[in-house]
Amino acid sequence: MTKLNVEERAERARAAFLNGYNCSQAVIMAYADITDIDPEKFAAIVEPLGGGMGRLREVCGAVTGMFIISGTAHWGKSNTDRKVRTEIYAGVQQLAEKFRHECGSIVCRELLGLTQKSDSPVPEERTPAYYRRRPCADCVALAAQLTGEYLNECYTKKEAAQQATDNNAEA
Repeated sequence: MTKLNVEERAERARAAFLNGYNCSQAVIMAYADITDIDPEKFAAIVEPLGGGMGRLREVCGAVTGMFIISGTAHWGKSNTDRKVRTEIYAGVQQLAEKFRHECGSIVCRELLGLTQKSDSPVPEERTPAYYRRRPCADCVALAAQLTGEYLNECYTKKEAAQQATDNNAEA
């Protein structure tokens, strides 16, 4: 697998968000090309995760998008293997900690400085004022960047393991 350009992926995610996709969709759209899933169908699947999961203001949609794409590093492995699941959960925790370190939280309402637990299900109109008062575009870009760094790290480990297997087979 070719190394992903994380800066370019971060800008793709930011642009998707600024073009009307929600936070979860924006991260997904930045990486949809590495999946076998149609990008618009993928965006529809994750649409409910925006706004901290349907505007409940729980886990940030950019973070959930990051977690979903991180799972692609484990395609081809058993979905029921406890060791694989542990590896996946460790990756999620690592990504969450990095995001939390940069942003202070992984919870939507905390990132937005809101006091109520949930919000109206009606999304706000995307105006210049909307974008100015929210950290969402930066959060989306950060989530996409962290995703790419994680995937690159996984690809490097996978290539090293394959090389070791190939070397052992030749010996």
